[in-house]
Amino acid sequence: MRRIITALICLFLVTPVSARAEKYVALTFDDGPSGRFTRQLLDGLAEREVKATFLLCGYRIKDYPQEARRIAQEGHEIGLHGYSHRCMAKMTPAQLEKELQDTLALLPEGNQPAFLRPPGGKYSQTVIDAAKKAKLGILSWSVDPRDWASDDASAIRETVVGTVRDGDVVLLHDMSDSSVEAALSIIDQLTEQGFTFVTATELARRKGITIRPGQVYERF
Repeated sequence: MRRIITALICLFLVTPVSARAEKYVALTFDDGPSGRFTRQLLDGLAEREVKATFLLCGYRIKDYPQEARRIAQEGHEIGLHGYSHRCMAKMTPAQLEKELQDTLALLPEGNQPAFLRPPGGKYSQTVIDAAKKAKLGILSWSVDPRDWASDDASAIRETVVGTVRDGDVVLLHDMSDSSVEAALSIIDQLTEQGFTFVTATELARRKGITIRPGQVYERF
């Protein structure tokens, strides 16, 4: 019996990661684009051949249109985070429609978003109805290291690495050096552990989930 166990352990150790059960995770970045932080992040993602999902604010797309175009051109997914970053759960239907339409009008040409992420993740029935009307799923998250509140990249990384599971959606931001540093180190460490990074829509596809307008998704 001991020989059998030893043989199985050895077989696992010599089996390439790609031949083992695959683990997928989606990194998502809120509140951008944000100039040099977004550029730094995109450089790191390109170097690692990783695709991510960016939930963009309309007013920031106006400030950084080149960064928004680069996100799309490099094959990343773009979703809506509203125009003003105000709480959507407190908006009227008319206000919500304007938030979404004003942001959609600024997206890079040809971009058809699949997701809305309300600021702060706060939504109401009115938000759900607006998402249905716009044919958008509502993308929440399952891992939140609160990177926006910390300048400790190592702590941010360890929170994610210590909790992430196959199918998780990780909430991050491209708004500071520490967040970008943490994101890239998360990729490096989890890649060593056999994780593959994909966009949110690709994660849903790989898990056999059809994105439905107005449906809330925390993980796949």
